[in-house]
Formats: sequence, structure tokens, C-alpha cells
Amino acid sequence: MALVEDTLAGRMMALMPSGVDHCSMRHMVESSEHITVRNGVIEPLHTSVDGGVLVTVWAGGGHGYAATSDLSDAGLRAAIDQATVWAHRTAGVGAVERPPAAPLSGEFHSPVARAWDSMSLADRVELVRFNESRLQTDDRIVDTHASLAWRRIESVFVTSDGGIVHQSQDHLMPDLRVVAYADGLTQVRSFGGFELGQGGFEVLDRFGYHDAAPRLAAEAIELLSAPNCPTETTELVLAPDQMALQIHESIGHPLELDRILGDERNFAGTSFVTADMFGTFQYGSELLNVTFDPTVDGQLASYEFDDEGTPAQRQHLIKDGILVRPLGGALSQQRAGMEGVANSRSSAWNRAPIDRMANLNVEPGTSTFAELIGGIERGVYLETNISWSIDDSRNKFQFSCERGTMIENGELTTVVRNPSYRGISSTFWRSLSGVGDPSTFQVMGVGNCGKGEPSQVIWVGHASPPCRFSNVEVFGAES
Repeated sequence: MALVEDTLAGRMMALMPSGVDHCSMRHMVESSEHITVRNGVIEPLHTSVDGGVLVTVWAGGGHGYAATSDLSDAGLRAAIDQATVWAHRTAGVGAVERPPAAPLSGEFHSPVARAWDSMSLADRVELVRFNESRLQTDDRIVDTHASLAWRRIESVFVTSDGGIVHQSQDHLMPDLRVVAYADGLTQVRSFGGFELGQGGFEVLDRFGYHDAAPRLAAEAIELLSAPNCPTETTELVLAPDQMALQIHESIGHPLELDRILGDERNFAGTSFVTADMFGTFQYGSELLNVTFDPTVDGQLASYEFDDEGTPAQRQHLIKDGILVRPLGGALSQQRAGMEGVANSRSSAWNRAPIDRMANLNVEPGTSTFAELIGGIERGVYLETNISWSIDDSRNKFQFSCERGTMIENGELTTVVRNPSYRGISSTFWRSLSGVGDPSTFQVMGVGNCGKGEPSQVIWVGHASPPCRFSNVEVFGAES
């Protein structure tokens, strides 16, 4: 791939048009393999390779895009011509009249200790089959699922001012799911919704994949006889896997600058956050510190440059509870006149970059897990999201989890089923009363974040320790 990229990069540079303000071309190739076993049956193997070039042209105060999978000189010239036409058509229409700053040259490659192809296909299938079989421990287990997905994204980005960036990302995404049923009750335990990362087979070791199946099966059976989660306003402690979704929905999406500017209003909604809040708005308690950090080794959305060629660096979005910076890439920053981050990202070669989360993390605090729950007279500890709902301004929400454990007099006691909680984003984060220390911090991810028109499904990283919240409305379903 490297030699092909180098050759194509040279050709793209040679084809850069004259008479325009700026031009960039991004060649992206995505390769993937997905292995699934359900109820003892190996499903058809899914493999794919998809690639092409996105051309962006700036001319006369406008800019346009065109994409092609025809990598011949004629195909690239046709895309350049089409993008140039769109650039002239949009001149004077938008608020942006100049291209993003010129990118630096560089490269990024995921750290991979044990590559996907270091294990034979037969052994990869057997690994998934074996772990699915370990979920089948009891007659009350009625459905079992195991899968393992690998994806590599390779790209080369070149610009008319001489910038060139090479990047490659390897993602490994395990999944285990078990469904138990008895006496009219159905309970689910799963692994892999958030246990995703960059790297090779070492990602499985990082998240404890090899020991997960027996635990999940035992917990699903345990939930069948567990009491229903009580309904009360109480102390709530969220495990890192549930924190990942809480961060994603009630911090990540509200802070996307294009959403704040109104771009997503007719599709994915707007945001309760407005531009005048930055620098003053108390988003959470003083314990809340949230960073955008694409530099974390092994996190799902780590990179050195975003898809517009902007160098990535760690930035605080919320510091000591105060909202300080939006999730806005170079184009949105120019439109809004605000500083943002390097988060212009696209999901495929034929999609234009838009403002997306990358690695969005709640920074560790100072409390051990024992200290987090130690001062709680009565509360509940929740793990692993099973469903969620949030309004189109990313404000009012209701989330449900697979498993809850009561906290009584500073100790974890009774397991409860069907736990849910609800709140309002800023009120909820202001109730943050405890943040786990670095020993409790877990680096995780989300592999299916959807946004944009046409739709783009992309991968994002979230890391967090467990966190404690006060005076939260918690409730349980009846089934």
C-alpha cells in the first residue's frame, strides 16, 4: 500500500489545478473483516476493501467537493473539474472565503503489537467460536452471539501548497452478547459496545476479552432472579462503560460547533449550547474536566492530523466545570470566529469532512473506587448501556443499563435489574460529586456514531474513570 500511496501522491501533486486558491486531495482505503458466530453457527465471513479520492477546491471565495474511485489521471482530472465548478457556484454564499491554514507534513500509524494477519483465518474463526461456546452455560440462556471485527484505514492527503500527510489506523472491535430468559423475564449482558481500540490482538488483552464470556453468562442468569431497580432520587455511580455513552451524548454532540451553528438542525438536531456560553458557562461541577485528545496511544480515534490536514493536539473543552472550547474544525472555526480543535473528519473517501468527536475524555480525579462509594449511605452503581434517549437539543435524556448494584453504607450489595436514570445535561454534570483516580481510568470507544447528510457513521474514543452524581432520578422497569 505504501508504494501505491507514494506513487499516487506524486500523481495527485502533479495534477493540482492552476487558477484556484487552494486544492487538496485525500486518498483513503478501508479494509475490513468481520467474523460472527451465533448460537453455535458460524455466519458467512464478511470482508471488504473500499477506496477512492476526495478532491476539495477553493476558488473565488467558494469551495467545492468531488469524489472518485477512478484513480486514473482522467478520473482525477474529472473530479478536480467538478469540484472547481462547485467552488465557483458557492462563491459568496457562505461565511468562509478562504481555505484552512496549510497543513504540516507528517504521518501517523496505530501502534500494533500483534497484527490481525499474524493469526491465520482458521485460528481467528476458532477464537470467536470458542468464546461464543463459553456463553452457553445454562438452559436459561436462549441466545448467544460473538463477533470480532478488524478494520484498517489508510490515507494520504496532499495539498497544492506542498503539504503531504500519511496516516493508517488499525481498529479491533470484539463483541459478546448473551440473552437469558425465564418465567417471562429476559435479561442481557454484553461486552464490546465500548471495549474498542486501535491496535492488534493486544486490544483483546487490554479489555479482558478472554475472561469475559463466563462472567457475562453468570451475570445474565443472576439478573433473572434479581429484584427490580427501585425508583428514587439517590446517589448514582456510573461505570466507565456507561460514562462513555454519557460523555458521547450529553457532552460530545452538544459541543459540535456545526451543530451549534445550525447545520444539523433538520437531521440530527441542534444543541442547547450557544456560542456566547464559551468562557463563562458552568457546564458541570468544578470536578469536571473534559479534554479532546487524539494523541492517546491505542484509543479508537487517535491521529496526528484531521481530514483537513490540521495538526491534532490535546485541548480542554471543559475545565474545572467551565465550558471553554467547542468541537469545531477549521471551517467551523472560521465561520464562528472561535477557536476549536482538529476534528474535521470523514467516514469514507466519498464523504466531506465535518465536525466530529474524536477522543473525548473525562480526566481522572483523586478518588479510589472505594472512596467513590464509601461515603454513600444509599445509592446505585450502573454498568453497560442497553438503551438511550435524548432530545434533539441534547439536553433532556433517559438512559437504561444492563446491570445495577445497590450501594448501602458504602458497600456494593444487591444486584438489581432494569436500572434506568434520567436528567438534564447541565444539571446532571453539575451534580458530579466524585471522580475516580487514574487507577480507575479506562480508555474505550464508540464504533457507530452517526451524523451528517449524506449520513456518515464514524468511530470515536471516550475514556473516563467511574464518576459519582448526587440527587439523580433512578428507576426500574417492571419486566
